[in-house]
This record gives sequence, C-alpha cells and structure tokens, in this order.
Amino acid sequence: MQLIRYTARAIAIPVSDPVDLRWHWPWQATLTRRILAVNIFVLGLLAGSLFYLDGLRIRLIEERITQAASEAALAASALESVDPTARPQFIGDIGAKSRARFRLFDAGGELIADSWQTHSPTFSLNNPKEESWQRNFARALDEAVDFVVGADIPPTFVGFGGVNLMSQPVKLQLAPDRTHILTAQAGLGGTESQILLMDRNARDIRRIVRSERSRLGYVILAATLFSVFLSLFLGRTIVRPLQQLAQAATRVRMGRDREVVVPRLPSRVDEIGTLARAVSDMSHALHQRIDATEMFAADVAHELKNPLASLSSAVESLRTVTKPELRAQLQDIISDDVRRLDRLITDISELSRIDARLSRAAFERIDLVTLIEGLISLRGARGKSGDVAVSFANPAKQHLCVAGEASQLSRVIENLLDNAVSFSPPGSIVRVSTDSNSDSVIVTVEDEGPGIADNAREAIFERFHSHRPEGEAFGKHSGLGLAIARTIINGHDGAIMVAPSETGRKGARFIIRLPRTP
Repeated sequence: MQLIRYTARAIAIPVSDPVDLRWHWPWQATLTRRILAVNIFVLGLLAGSLFYLDGLRIRLIEERITQAASEAALAASALESVDPTARPQFIGDIGAKSRARFRLFDAGGELIADSWQTHSPTFSLNNPKEESWQRNFARALDEAVDFVVGADIPPTFVGFGGVNLMSQPVKLQLAPDRTHILTAQAGLGGTESQILLMDRNARDIRRIVRSERSRLGYVILAATLFSVFLSLFLGRTIVRPLQQLAQAATRVRMGRDREVVVPRLPSRVDEIGTLARAVSDMSHALHQRIDATEMFAADVAHELKNPLASLSSAVESLRTVTKPELRAQLQDIISDDVRRLDRLITDISELSRIDARLSRAAFERIDLVTLIEGLISLRGARGKSGDVAVSFANPAKQHLCVAGEASQLSRVIENLLDNAVSFSPPGSIVRVSTDSNSDSVIVTVEDEGPGIADNAREAIFERFHSHRPEGEAFGKHSGLGLAIARTIINGHDGAIMVAPSETGRKGARFIIRLPRTP
C-alpha cells in the first residue's frame, strides 16, 4: 500500500516566537504604548517639515538680497540723470516710496545726502525690552527653531555704517528684534566717485516664516491630538478586550473559578471577536473535558468496586469454607473477577491513552476497502465469526482512502464486527458495505440481531454501558468497546452513529463517516 505521511498532530511548545511573528522593540512596552509610539513617530516625521521652513527662509533671504542689489543699482542709475543739487530731494522721494533709506556718499566716504533728513524715517527697529511677552515668546521660538535646524545666523546689527564698512554689494544683518537688515551699495557713473547705499528692513521674511510655521504648528497640534485620541481608542478597542481575555484565560488555567465566563464579543466581526469566540469555545471545551475526566474517574471507581467487592467476599469465604465443591466454586469466582478486573484495567488504560496517541500520530493514507477485506478474510480463516456469515459489498468498485492510523481503525471495525456477530442469531448474515460522496467515506455494519431501541442509540456509546445478548455471562465485557470506537473515530475527525435499517429488517445498523482523502 502506498503511504503518504501527514503532518504530526502533536502540539509542540516553542522555545521562541515564530520568525514571521517576531517584532523586536528596544524596550518592554505595552501594546497601548507601542501604538502611541508608532503614531508619535509619524508625527515626528511631520515635525521634520521645520527643515523645509528653514529652506523657505533661506530662499526668501536670497530673493531679498538679489532684489536689494537690483533696487540699489536702478536708483543709482536714475540718480545719475538728476542735477546734483536736486539729488537730496530725489533720494528722499524714492526712499519714501520704496520704504527704504537711501544715503549718498562721495569717494572719501563723506555723507552727501540722506533720505531720512529730507523725509521721515521709513522704518524703525523695535526694542525687544519694550515689546509684549507674546512677541518675546515668538522671538524665543524663532531662536529655538534656528538652533534645532542649525540655521546660519547673520551678524548682529550694530548701526547704520558707511561705505567703508561694505566689503560686498549687499550686507545682511540681524536686528535686535530678529528682523533682517539689508544694506546694498551701487556706484554712480561707473567711476564710483559717488556711492549710493540703500538700507531696508525686510520684516516680511520673518512674517512669512512665522505665518508658515503657525500653520504647520496648528497642523501638528491637530495631528497630535488626533493621534493621541486614535491611540487611546485603539488601546481601548484592542488592548482592553485582550486584557479581559488574558484575565479570563488565567482564571481558567488556575482552575479557581469553574464558572469563568470568557467574553465572546458577538458584536465584533474582526480578528479580536474571532479570537474571543475561539477562546470562549476553548474554555468551554476544557470545562467539558474536565467534567468528563471527573465523571470518568467516578465511573472507573464504581466499575472497579463491583468486582473488587465480589473478589473480597469470595476470598473471605474461602477461608471458612471446607467443602471441596464450594471451594472450587469460590475459586472460579475469584478467577472470573480477576479476569474481569484485568479486562477493565486494560480497556480503561487504552481509553485514557487513545486521545494522546492520536494527537501524536503521523496519519497515513489508508485504503479502507483493502483494510476491511483483510479483516474479514482473517476472521474467516480463524473461524472467529462462528455460525454467522460476514459479507462485504463495495458497490462503487473503487478504492476509498482516508487519513488515519491503520491499527486504530482496524480496532473500530473489529469491535463493530464482534458486537454484530455476538448479537446475531446462528445462520444470519452481518453485512459490511462501503460508499462515498465528494468529501466522505461511509462504512456501514448491519446485523440481524434484536436491534437497538431509539432511546438507547446514544447511550450505547457511553462508558461502561453494557447491553449484552441474552444468555451471555455477566462481566465478559467492560462496556468500553463502543466508547473507545467513538473516541478513535472522533480523533480521525469523523463520526459514528446508529441508524434504523433502510430495508426494514430487524437489527442494528452502525454507520461510520470519515473525511475522504484523494
């Protein structure tokens, strides 16, 4: 027979997380803190846009420097065509219109004309000490941002200098109120016999940068509040149910509360709800297993007491009885009780080990048709069926395969055949047949005995339930055969049941369903 090895059903305890489930964190943190950390990290990336603002400030400064140089050159070009005596009034007019200060120097650096002498000053520098705390706070924030982004800070403005202080066409300085002062120079007539200086307070640079930073700050603040709210919401909807499930699972594990109610979360259709219902079903199954174990232990104690009581009584009587025929009867009773105890202990041990054995078994592909034919042939060769004939029918004339353990499935078939033969009258036939559908293999064992009452069709699968043919000596069976058969079939993900005969004949009809393997 060709065999295919299936994955072992035993559950091993891993010593570490599976590779696909590992998620390393630099510190031990709760799930809520991790969610919050991830969201805050994203906000940190958003806060990195402060570097974009620094780039905006640099571009604005470069544009204002280029603009100042152009304005100074244009003013100098226009001033060349003006009569020297009218030049003071002219530079005053253009200073008032352009909101800048123009000064005209000769080649020796002496002041010839100043737009602020003929007209009112076009700008003034604020004293930080006289400003409101809001402006001082904004200035401190400017300094902090410049420190964070590593901005190049221009030299501090110390006063309006003359031409001898100019080493470049445009000079940039930072006023005490952190506004930018631009000083541009241009020569007249190309001979530089006279030099025009233009001073401008570029307040719009600070205003634009602060405006953009305020907008960004509002966005970051709103995103932070939303992120914190979202983190707390996720913490409540994810972490809290997990904590409740963990607490309930711990109480179930400790066994201190047999009535632990694991929340099933029926309103949740996500993975948390699926997990809750799975844990609830698992705890319910565990309680059922514990109850079944306790009932099994009580049944075992009860079943062992009967032969032990009989054995004890026979042993006590053996001491006082002197008649040989009575002593022989007592010895027969002792022998029967010992055999009965041995049979009970063997079946009980087998039943208690079946679940563990099946959970560790490596299932193979088994051809049930070949398996049943072999069992029936072996029974015939040994004469095990006595005067009862056993027939086998496979109408589909095909091999029907299942995944399982051959020895355990053979035990189930043998058990059903033994029961059917024991209940069948001499000369009758026990019929075994196989059939299948798209996903199941069906094995039917039908006899011509007295049959099973409707109200006893489930009871016969209970442990220590014994319903034997008339005339059979008491104690020859442990009452565990069908319980063992159902345990084995359940371990193969199948089902076993009793159904009425389809032909209307008298007798019992056992049906086994097992998952079909291609």
